[in-house]
Amino acid sequence: MNYRLLSWNVNGIRAIYKKGMLDFLYEQKPDVLCIQETKAHKEQLVKKLLSPEGYNSYFCSAERKGYSGVAVYSKHEPVNVRCGMGVEEFDKEGRVIEAEFEDFTLLNIYFPNGKASKERLDYKMGFYDAFLNQIEEMRSNGKKIVFCGDVNTAHREIDLARPKENADTSGFLPMEREWIDKVISKGYIDTFRVFDEEGENYSWWDYKTRARQRNVGWRIDYFFISEELRSNLKGASIMNEVMGSDHCPIEIDLEF
Repeated sequence: MNYRLLSWNVNGIRAIYKKGMLDFLYEQKPDVLCIQETKAHKEQLVKKLLSPEGYNSYFCSAERKGYSGVAVYSKHEPVNVRCGMGVEEFDKEGRVIEAEFEDFTLLNIYFPNGKASKERLDYKMGFYDAFLNQIEEMRSNGKKIVFCGDVNTAHREIDLARPKENADTSGFLPMEREWIDKVISKGYIDTFRVFDEEGENYSWWDYKTRARQRNVGWRIDYFFISEELRSNLKGASIMNEVMGSDHCPIEIDLEF
């Protein structure tokens, strides 16, 4: 069994739909497409987005309309699907959807952004800790973990175009980067770096400064897999040619 998994922060699913998201889905034909920042509730979506041909769809929305939200489109019907982490403070923002497949458990996450205020940075770090605790518990119960999404942090200096200028900016703060260190130390693999150790590989560019045209970006979107899946990983890449959002899609290939 082979799985091609894609992850994409679309910066509004209704907006990306008008820019050809379903054409992208049908052209790429991934086994699973994970979407972050849907900014919509199901009742706000057209039928084509709710039921694309050949795909099962699952949505977790924030209480607040037009904010956050995640979705999964899958050719294979998961064994189980769950929204949230069981922590009300975090779950009301619709940031986590878990899909359990026979070969692994997939978590699609839109991690918080900490730039707005000290309070939001604290919220982000609390979310980070709660999420790592959750997947560690799942793993201790025999689950093989894949998690993906917009982590909202660049890990190393090669993961953003201007590391020195952003040393004091949320998204590249020592405490945020140390959390990714901790994730890796626990036995989770940054899949892209298995295949590519070069710089200038980014997944997000600031709209306001037209940063994409100059490739002044950040790599803040990731697929991580637990160590148990290392031998199943056959490829990972950043689809930086795909337009439509301030993020581009990323992908991995797993073989069982």
